[in-house]
Amino acid sequence: MLIFLSPIRSDAAFSASISGEVLTINGEALDLSGIEEGQSMAADEIGSAWITNYVTRTGGVLGVTLAFPVAANASEAARFPAPLDDPADGPLAIPE
Repeated sequence: MLIFLSPIRSDAAFSASISGEVLTINGEALDLSGIEEGQSMAADEIGSAWITNYVTRTGGVLGVTLAFPVAANASEAARFPAPLDDPADGPLAIPE
């Protein structure tokens, strides 16, 4: 999975983890395994306000863009986060 973080100014709580092709955001599990090679699914079809763009599968890799709340005094790493490329199962290592 390739996860892009799209920073938004917000003090909302945010936690995310993955297990295989299930992405869990703030306790809401999203099973993305039904997206086939070359297919894309619009964010509104997924049903999560945290997904901000199409979810795609290219070369066997799921690509997901998540809204990522950052505080007013967020670090540069949080304001300009690097993509999370093939993160291990478990909590995502997101910048603070």
